[in-house]
Formats: sequence, C-alpha cells, structure tokens
Amino acid sequence: MSAPSPALTRTMVACGDAQIEVLAQGQGHPIVLLPSLGRGAADFDPIAGRLAAASFRVLRPQPRGIGQSRGPMTDIDLHTYAADIAGVIEHDRSGPAFVVGHAFGNRVARMLAVDRPDLVRAVSLVAANVGHAPSPPNVREAIKASANPSLPDAERLKALQFAFFAPGNDASSWLAGWHPNVLAAQRIAGDRTSRQEDYAAGNVPILYLQPDHDPLAHVEDAHEFKRALGDRVTVVVIPNCSHAAVTEQPDAISDALIDYARGLWTGSSPQ
Repeated sequence: MSAPSPALTRTMVACGDAQIEVLAQGQGHPIVLLPSLGRGAADFDPIAGRLAAASFRVLRPQPRGIGQSRGPMTDIDLHTYAADIAGVIEHDRSGPAFVVGHAFGNRVARMLAVDRPDLVRAVSLVAANVGHAPSPPNVREAIKASANPSLPDAERLKALQFAFFAPGNDASSWLAGWHPNVLAAQRIAGDRTSRQEDYAAGNVPILYLQPDHDPLAHVEDAHEFKRALGDRVTVVVIPNCSHAAVTEQPDAISDALIDYARGLWTGSSPQ
C-alpha cells in the first residue's frame, strides 16, 4: 500500500504586477513543475504526489490566467513568465529549485535559468521542442484545434491524437483542461522571445526527458541538444508516449525525476 500524498496547500504570491497561485506539497529540496501551453497545474497531479512522497518540496505555479493567477497577458515575453517563477521560488525560501518544464513550460524553465541562475539548481525538459524554429504549422493548427471547445469532440480527439498522444494511448483525458486565451498569450510571448535566448538554459545541469513518439520533439533533437551542450545534459527516452508525456507516462517520468533530483543534492548527478 502506497503512502498517502502530503497535504496540498494553495498560496497567492505577488510577483511584480502579477498574482500567482501556487499549489505546494511536501517538504525538502524544491522541485517546481511548469505545465505545457494553455494548460494548468492539474496535469501534474499524479507526478506531484509522488515527488512530494519522495521527500521533496513540490511547487506548482498556475500560469497567468489559470486558477487564481492573474497578471497582464499582452506585451509580455518569456522573461515575464520566468520572473513569475522566480518570485514563487524566492517566496518559498526553500532554496534553488529543480525546475521541470513540460512542453511550453520547458522554455520558461530554460529562460529562468538564464535570467536567475541563483534560483535554479537544474532544469528538466519534458517533451521539449528545443529547435531554433517554431513548431510546424500543421502541428500548431492541431494544438489550436485540441484546445477549441467549440469544435466537435471527434475533431478535437483527432487533433489531440496527432499532436499529443502516442498510438494506442487514450487522448480523451485532454479534452478538458484547456485555457485558449492563455494558450494564445503564451504563444505570442514565446514568439516574441528569440529561441537563442533560452536555448542553453544558462549553465545549469539539464535532464532531458524525451518521448519516443512526438511530432514536435524528436528523439534525434534530444541527442543533438546533448551534442551541442555536452555532459551537463542527460537524455532519458521515455517509452510509449508523445507530447502529453506527463499524462501518458506519469510513473516513468516521476521515477526519472526522483532519481535525478536525489543525485543533484547528493552529488551523483551531473554538475
């Protein structure tokens, strides 16, 4: 019988002109979980509980426009989103964090490591499109359709299956949980920020969790990223998942994050 998950708390943190809602669980070294484009902290529910039960402090900031998080959604860029996360880490006072970014969240994690390296122990990129160009137009359209509640479920499921889920995995769980206005704002913010700025994540250690079946983030891209940045990048390929990896394979991703995080604070992970 598994141990119960540590109690969840919700806190509002002032971050400049924004108010960020933070879901927190557990005690120990901090791990920050950043969700993908247009989606919120709930995507990490199974993973957060496991990380907290493994004696980590798990922080899940809701992006602006989701939950109780509020702040300007126009005339912002990735530096703005990174500053929100910096405010959350500083407020928690549990030390430099292992910052985990899923899909769009990985760019925020990398930007934070560039802007505030004092707050970042390491980053993990989950289903990350690390190229220097935006996602292909057909993939962008599929993401937009996935998040559009006015479309028939059958059309959205087809788009979800193409863009986010590996063959044989059930995409229906992602019919809910979308925030189209947030998606649009985040996409603009990402496009306004040069990919060169956040590409290397400063100089921190990087755990790259690569789905084996992802139309946005290919296995070869992960290995090319490691060739470019060297030994501070550790690549782990997660089987039987695509861009919605945290939903498709939460146990495998939790295990990889826990193993790596334990090594970070005992000295056995790449420095």
